[in-house]
Amino acid sequence: MKVLPSVKNPQDLRLIKKELLPTLCEELRHVIIETASKNGGHLGSSLGAVEIITALHYVYNTPEDKIVFDTGHQAYAHKLLTGRQKEFHTIRTKGGLSGFPKRSESEYDAFGAGHASTAVSAALGLAIARDQQHQNHRVIAVVGDGCLTGGMAYEAMQNAGLLRTDMLVILNDNQMFISQRVGALGTALTKLLTTKYVQLAEEKATNFLKRFDELGNNAAKLAKRARSILFPGTLFEEMGFRYFGPVDGNDINALLEVLETLKSVKGPVMLHVVTKKGKGYEPAEKNPTKFHGVGIFDVDTGDSLGKSGAVTFTKAFSQALVKLAEEDEKICAITAAMPEGTGLDAFRDKFPARYFDVGIAEEHAATFAAGLAAGGQKPLVALYSTFAQRCYDQILHDICLQKLPVVFALDRAGLVGEDGPTHHGVFDISFLRSIPNLTLAAPADENELQHMLKTAFAANAPFVLRYPRGAGFGVPLDKELKPLDIGKGVWLTKGKDVTILAIGNRVHPALKAAEMLRDKGVDAGVINMRFIKPLDTKMIDEALKRTPKLVTVEDNMLAGGFGSAVAEYLTDHNKEAYLLRLGIGDEFTPHAKSSILYDQVGISESAIVKHILQWKIK
Repeated sequence: MKVLPSVKNPQDLRLIKKELLPTLCEELRHVIIETASKNGGHLGSSLGAVEIITALHYVYNTPEDKIVFDTGHQAYAHKLLTGRQKEFHTIRTKGGLSGFPKRSESEYDAFGAGHASTAVSAALGLAIARDQQHQNHRVIAVVGDGCLTGGMAYEAMQNAGLLRTDMLVILNDNQMFISQRVGALGTALTKLLTTKYVQLAEEKATNFLKRFDELGNNAAKLAKRARSILFPGTLFEEMGFRYFGPVDGNDINALLEVLETLKSVKGPVMLHVVTKKGKGYEPAEKNPTKFHGVGIFDVDTGDSLGKSGAVTFTKAFSQALVKLAEEDEKICAITAAMPEGTGLDAFRDKFPARYFDVGIAEEHAATFAAGLAAGGQKPLVALYSTFAQRCYDQILHDICLQKLPVVFALDRAGLVGEDGPTHHGVFDISFLRSIPNLTLAAPADENELQHMLKTAFAANAPFVLRYPRGAGFGVPLDKELKPLDIGKGVWLTKGKDVTILAIGNRVHPALKAAEMLRDKGVDAGVINMRFIKPLDTKMIDEALKRTPKLVTVEDNMLAGGFGSAVAEYLTDHNKEAYLLRLGIGDEFTPHAKSSILYDQVGISESAIVKHILQWKIK
């Protein structure tokens, strides 16, 4: 008899006998693997965190007690145990469950998260809110070890150590970053140090030593540091946390015992648990990086399914970067813990001395690149568009103000599909376009991308190159890379009724839309604008000589986007024109397949045709 179907919520979970919990964890893993194989998702981290999540809901009184997940991609078991089993098969599909914790989805989702290093800050805020409202529930943050490479986590921890409120931070070390020391000794010491008698004795000894002025305080500090020698938690102790661990995070019984005893420890507490990323699924255990975020795959083999034959934008970028770096030894590359996702793994393997992974620290990545540029190197920073939001000030203040030649390659620009609103890269044009000294470009396809990368390095100035996720449009890649004219668009087809000004990955759909419009009696032209900044105003003037009807199409927010740049030019120069702007409206776009979302927001080829045919000019 299966255990999981009987668990409708954590209240049911707490009625289960402890000896059945390992079986429950196996069943949770089975459901997660089967569902991820059909829907894609973040698999490895969710498999590793099954026992942690099960133990937390078993020991703590959720949802009154609050669990906050860092990044949120480890929380699939959390969804299954909190009343969402029946809907779990819909995860990451249109209208289905989000792939991340989402406050509007469940009362058990105490805080939404899709970006890293936020959990300790959020949990501290929840804990202080509890204190100020004279409540007594508990607050727990579950933080992956990679998230501790982000500076925000340390900012939060030093503040938590200062405020001294009761909260538990669980460091989920999946052996991809911090300590691998785990076993009988670590578990035994943690059990010993979490007993209330040892805690009380330690507290009394510390208070006794502090009575003797400076000498006693120094002795107390020395004793604390001597305790820390046995543990890898010295840093956390110095920041004001009581550190315990490491313990086996895939041993449900050990977790239950430790969590029960830690409930009585006052102040900020750090529990270090070591888990196996991809636990319970051999392909994910052998290749945890590949199975961190996956598309659909064959469960038996772990092989990916449904891949397009076209070269991806990421692959085209990767190949072009390696080619350019072979010709110029000053080119170096920086990423924020995403070498495979951004395509920098090929550069890393060929030029290890010129490759830098700074961890989840986008702000540092940008200013580090600025320093490299100031020193005469040619740095490139490869980020997902959504994570570039985190280093806006550094781009503005440290790079563009000083006119330093840093190239930003923003992968996953535009709608990214099933990862949803936390990951859609639809804001970069809007928040970057206002910065002086910055060139902002978007290639139409994978071939143009490699030429734009050559252009970016040749510009010797701040340069942002944005391009989408996934397969390109099947355009063959030229062997020789040539720089493009900065700020110059190109006519693709000319028409007398309307001209479509398209940017980035909306160029090819615009071309198809023009073909469909001609079949309906509308003669439409298309311009590949290539650059948002500087804007090719001469090309716009040329288009106006053919027809006053202009349509802009972009995979970005309409507010402050490419269409706004065109509208500003037309208004500021008193141009006689009619303008229809197509893009993403003033709302967060939900998760679904990108093809569905393009149609939903009105920038698919058929939607472009529909909007133009319905366009009424008075």
